[in-house]
Amino acid sequence: MPTYLYQVITDDGSDGEVFEVVQPMSEQPLTKHPETGVPVRRIPALPNIAGKWSDIKGKAQMSNKNLDRLGFTKYERAGDGHYEKKAGEGPDVISSN
Repeated sequence: MPTYLYQVITDDGSDGEVFEVVQPMSEQPLTKHPETGVPVRRIPALPNIAGKWSDIKGKAQMSNKNLDRLGFTKYERAGDGHYEKKAGEGPDVISSN
């Protein structure tokens, strides 16, 4: 079943609470918050499908384990001018000092 985003409709027009609801596509959109009863509206959102060009696939491809397997070396900033090795070969720490 899909997950839909809803937002509370406020009297002053400011952004209200945003929450998710899992419901069948055949069910009508909610008009009231399921717990508080205040008016809500459904927010249009793109589905998150894990495909070849999705964020999920990109994160997997850039994981430390995958980069190490492919022979790349990855460093992440650890502080003022210091970088720690997270994948691959080379020194464990690089420092600009």
